[in-house]
Amino acid sequence: MLVRELGGTLETIAKDVKIQVEFNPLAVDGYRLIGYENRVMANEDFNDDTKDAGEIGAGHSVTALYEIVPKGEHTPGVSQTALKYQRQARTTAAARDNELMTVAVRFKQPDGHTSDRVSRTVRNAPRPMTANLGFASAVAEFGMLLRGSAHARGARYGAVIDRARRYSVDDRTGYQAEFVNLAERAAQLADGAERVSRR
Repeated sequence: MLVRELGGTLETIAKDVKIQVEFNPLAVDGYRLIGYENRVMANEDFNDDTKDAGEIGAGHSVTALYEIVPKGEHTPGVSQTALKYQRQARTTAAARDNELMTVAVRFKQPDGHTSDRVSRTVRNAPRPMTANLGFASAVAEFGMLLRGSAHARGARYGAVIDRARRYSVDDRTGYQAEFVNLAERAAQLADGAERVSRR
């Protein structure tokens, strides 16, 4: 792995990379970023070029996963009590245009000091998961199980293993097969621990 990833580590193609996601409140009642808890920045820091952020090397990619509560569903842990002094924010015309979210990225060139901004709008049109996203979702569920996350209710090692196998498409490096093997071993250990606790 060190040999394969060394080039991307040494050759930076973008620095101070920041991602900002804005969900359409007419489509999404609540959301939660899965992972990256220690990398969350304040909204105002997105446009501040003095704030340090992550680097991306040649051949690398970043996947950010969100748990989304669709409009009309109850967001767990959020009070529905009406506020006395505040009203719900008014939406713009763009919110009524069947958009799910807008993703914006800021980055600096490796030798630059001023960031560039690009953004894309995601339509509110469900599509099948890609192989990359499906596998990443299995890895995220596995991480929540290992951490004993409060959000892991309903998560199962069996589901992690099944999904990881289903979406293991291009495994030239063998990393995906290695992940499945780790998940299987974790499932066996968890099953053994559960049996001991029942005695």
